[in-house]
Amino acid sequence: MNPSGTAVSAPGKVLLAGGYLVLDREYSGLVFGLSARIHVHVKPLPTSSGVTISEIIVRSPQFIDAEWRYGYRLADNNGGIEVTQLKDLSTSSLSRNPFVETALGYALSYITTIISPNIEPSVITILADRDYYSQPDQPPQQASAPSQPQFIDFQVPLHEAHKTGLGSSAALVTALCASLLTHYLPNDVVTLSMASAKAFASSSESVVRPKRSFESDKKSDKKARLSLESKASDGSNRQSSTDSGKARLHNLAQAAHCAAQGKVGSGFDVAAAVYGSCIYKRFSPSVLEELGLVGSPGFARRLKNVVEDTNPAKRWDVQIFKSAVSVPRGLRLVMCDVDCGSQTVGMVKQMLAWRRRKPAYVNNLWAHLQRRNEEFGSTLTKLARSHYPNQNYETLAYTISAIRSLVREMTAMSGVPVEPPAQALLLSYCSSLTGVVGGVVPGAGGYDAIALLVEDRDDVMRRLHEVLSRWGYDPDGGEGPTIGRARVLGVREEMEGVKAESSHQYSAWL
Repeated sequence: MNPSGTAVSAPGKVLLAGGYLVLDREYSGLVFGLSARIHVHVKPLPTSSGVTISEIIVRSPQFIDAEWRYGYRLADNNGGIEVTQLKDLSTSSLSRNPFVETALGYALSYITTIISPNIEPSVITILADRDYYSQPDQPPQQASAPSQPQFIDFQVPLHEAHKTGLGSSAALVTALCASLLTHYLPNDVVTLSMASAKAFASSSESVVRPKRSFESDKKSDKKARLSLESKASDGSNRQSSTDSGKARLHNLAQAAHCAAQGKVGSGFDVAAAVYGSCIYKRFSPSVLEELGLVGSPGFARRLKNVVEDTNPAKRWDVQIFKSAVSVPRGLRLVMCDVDCGSQTVGMVKQMLAWRRRKPAYVNNLWAHLQRRNEEFGSTLTKLARSHYPNQNYETLAYTISAIRSLVREMTAMSGVPVEPPAQALLLSYCSSLTGVVGGVVPGAGGYDAIALLVEDRDDVMRRLHEVLSRWGYDPDGGEGPTIGRARVLGVREEMEGVKAESSHQYSAWL
């Protein structure tokens, strides 16, 4: 345990291609990590000599009255660590933070399977890069200017803050789990590196496998899988401890995030938080179906099997391809916030209900969309590998336009606002600007931030700032909310996933 504290960060995400499709293992998603990160700092909680307490304080000082105090106890019958909010001592006594509470229970329960169950008290500080939340009171150019501080006081309670849809809950759960493992586990079990967040001293195999392109190649995929398994079985050429450590962290964070949500989601957001940009094919939900509740008999043992992937009947079948994702030199990813946000859970339920009503139609549409998504990914990869100084982006622009056409069809036929009128107008307008290749409403769609691929030039970014500061949308009796303005977020693509941080940068907030 580091007495001065341990700090870890994890990136946000944008699902650039594969929204809704990524829920099904038949399809895959192209997900980019984002430079906006959630940061977690953990340090011991000072106590008087001879006094023993079981308390963890969680602070989120960028928001008003955002402090939660938790008591914890070792449950009987190998049930893990039960965490209970101490409401009389918390400033946010009227609200729970299920993602923090669940991640604490899962991470501490796993820790007790490795070391003594006597968990020392600690203070946890959570900080979010400024672009995770809308800043309606700031001029758009000022809010996204690089000179702005990394962390700001949002001056509202957490429940009143408007998220920009960058994947804060997955980044939070991942960074919190990683920081707790690093803080509590000894150095001979966990190695912390500023370059690559964590490495566990274990032989658990990584789920990451390289892949040349976005297209599915079943023969080469099978060959890679068999090769990995045969190497592990004879003890030679094992995956690096960094890879195996990230695989464990991935499994733990997926389990905790699903439990906090109350459902088993696709998991692409957690994958991006752990690994950074990647092509993602989801895991089978059955991997987590028998885990049960924290505190139930045998929970800690079951969790350890899930995290370390040691149950032969419930192996992780997630597929994460790091080497298949890149942004060509000369391009960059831009996110534009419209300060509305969407209720993703409700949209997903509505979309899945439509698929059940019209299975043949939807499966045919999704097959076409998958092919276009694969073209999108492979075109990006080809451009990234090209060494021509002046790239032609016409094929890329056409592919993005074709994807949008299919998404608009899905919007019209399902009634789910994947690309609603306000966003469609904004995307089309931005795509007409010089230097903008194209854009999409990422992930589940709706009124979250839009994603653009643009030429990485100062004049292009200046023009985007100017036009978006004047942008407005009034439905005038039509669909959707009124949008007063949009702004360019100060984020771009991020290839790296979870990583260690220096505590010095948080000194003003600790």
